Amino acid sequence: MRPLLAVLLLVANTACAPKSGEAAKPDTSSSTSAATDFSLTSVDGKTVHLSDHLGKDVILLSFWATWCVPCLGEMPKLEQLYQKYRAQGFTVLSISMDGPETLPNVDPTVRRLGVTYPVLLDEETRVVALYNPARDAPFAVLIGKDGRISESRVGYAPGDENQLGERIEKLLAAAP
Repeated sequence: MRPLLAVLLLVANTACAPKSGEAAKPDTSSSTSAATDFSLTSVDGKTVHLSDHLGKDVILLSFWATWCVPCLGEMPKLEQLYQKYRAQGFTVLSISMDGPETLPNVDPTVRRLGVTYPVLLDEETRVVALYNPARDAPFAVLIGKDGRISESRVGYAPGDENQLGERIEKLLAAAP
């Protein structure tokens, strides 16, 4: 049984990560589409609506799962960006793609990583279907103050947060 577990972990890790040495790739092709509103329940039981932030904040939708090793590496970096820019109007809405078998791991994982931005549960995969139909992990969607999608990106490699920080700064400086 152990060799099977090793194979499954290898497949899970490579499925959610970019190829070795490859950084996350931004996709700016959707830069003219408006973000679609949604509401989800957070790990602390609150209902969070995307529309609460549209038109006033730069928003990063971060799709992740507890079984995705690159996601777990990215989350502390997103927390640093959130702390650095939140007073300027930046927010992260982290959307867990965990299914029923791993959903109980979400809250302990968030606490262990020290994440303070909202972590939302998409148990019915409605928001995943809207923004991340390929179910890539990690997957990020950056939305400007104007409510339009600026870019999306698949994967995470150390250092990607620097480029993301530059994009956030540009969007924060842009007039709404």
